[in-house]
Amino acid sequence: MKITVVGLGYVGMSMAVLLSQEHNVYALDISEDRINCINEKNSPIVDKEIEEYLAEKPLNLTATINAEIAFKDADYIIVATPTNYDPKLNFFDTSSVEAVVKQAHEIAPKAVVIIKSTVPVGFTTNLYQQGYKQVLFSPEFLREGQALKDNLYPSRIIVGYPNGDGSLQAVAEKFAQLLEQAALSEETPILITNATEAEAVKLFANTYLALRVAFFNELDSYAEMRGLDTKQIIDGVGLDPRIGTQYNNPSFGYGGYCLPKDTKQLLANYQNVPNNIIAAIVDANRTRKDFVADRILERKPKVVGLYRLAMKSGSDNFRQSSIQGIMKRIKAKGVEVVVYEPALNESIFFNSRVINDLEIFKKEADVIVANRYSAEIEDVMEKVYSRDLYLRD
Repeated sequence: MKITVVGLGYVGMSMAVLLSQEHNVYALDISEDRINCINEKNSPIVDKEIEEYLAEKPLNLTATINAEIAFKDADYIIVATPTNYDPKLNFFDTSSVEAVVKQAHEIAPKAVVIIKSTVPVGFTTNLYQQGYKQVLFSPEFLREGQALKDNLYPSRIIVGYPNGDGSLQAVAEKFAQLLEQAALSEETPILITNATEAEAVKLFANTYLALRVAFFNELDSYAEMRGLDTKQIIDGVGLDPRIGTQYNNPSFGYGGYCLPKDTKQLLANYQNVPNNIIAAIVDANRTRKDFVADRILERKPKVVGLYRLAMKSGSDNFRQSSIQGIMKRIKAKGVEVVVYEPALNESIFFNSRVINDLEIFKKEADVIVANRYSAEIEDVMEKVYSRDLYLRD
């Protein structure tokens, strides 16, 4: 089959590589740099499996900026363009998704369009009501830096079809089977449901993960203020099998591409619905950043160094990373901030100097702020402020 994937971030790249093992895949993006990178069999994002598959596997993958070539005669069109929470609209900005769906319908009216971008609850059914009758929603549950691995070994496959149109159920089942056949895991749970419910699953799943992060961060704040050993407490709490040891490593707050925007979007969907927990999750993340910034400022540094901007180890994504929230709070108090980030090409980042030489960075910074530990800074640990207790994720 011919499958077109639009938007070549973590979701789009992992889908394009996954499906191009058995199908003819066209990857469409507005960035010529990304297109050239992929056609040269290099990954435009940091992801070990994607890098390996592009370099070593015989993939049927063509990257292009030409929508006509990408869409024409496509059987499936997978939309993975970015959406972001707009505080003015109090909703996701879905303009990129809407533009792709419209263009796809004009060029390939018979193609099945699958939305992989995170959207507000009710978005897919609204498109259906506008006349786009071949549209599905399939949420992604990927980790940055391990996106292809999570598609090769999916925890579950969920595909939603517009509410009330039973004729699309079989179409949704067929697409789910397509994903299942491309995976390496022997047995993957599959859920075929209404699109609106599938959209809600995505937002609630990510908000629960944000809740876990916020909970263990508040546990850490308590322990730090009371002079207790956070790790001993978390180890004891995690021994309860109902709680477990996932998403329990303290940090500067949840960040990255998904959790900040998805929690705010879900809260926006709660308009006129009684709630306490959902609003508290969003508030807790702000409170944690305030707490961390205050603890750093208590050391009375003249220069604070930020070691890496990415939201977590193994990722090159700076978007909404929690350490940037710490940066803003420290700068607001008049303290100079310098940045060490090898993935940055600029010499200035938000009006702060970028120091490319790690040794110079270590010498200049009075306090080194690291959301996640690295052996690179082990020799200056007396300067380091980090809440990474388990040296992972």
